[in-house]
Amino acid sequence: QVQLVESGGGLVQAGGSLRLSCTASGRTFSSYCMGWFRQAPGKEREFVAGISWTGRSTYYGDSVKGRFTISRDSAKNTADLQMNSLKPEDTAVYYCATDTDRPYGSTRAYDYGYWGQGTQVTVSS
Repeated sequence: QVQLVESGGGLVQAGGSLRLSCTASGRTFSSYCMGWFRQAPGKEREFVAGISWTGRSTYYGDSVKGRFTISRDSAKNTADLQMNSLKPEDTAVYYCATDTDRPYGSTRAYDYGYWGQGTQVTVSS
């Protein structure tokens, strides 16, 4: 089993920055991919960013490219999402996810077997 806990959400003005962190426990985190997704009220869960188990491969959703950066520290069992130039449309609950069978991850939410509880990010205009 893998447990994931997100932190770092909050309220920020448009143009500002936030850094989310996902801490994993329970199994060998360093062997697994990590992904960040978000879900706004009334909308489907949206892929934000992903990182491979080595950390050498990263990929992003079109809406956040150039503004968000995903990283990981396997020694600390963490995966972070640095969010810059935030926009009101970035407002959502952000979730981190992992899967033990996909070392390079996926952009599809249903490919991930483990999820955190989510952290709210609100961007005011």
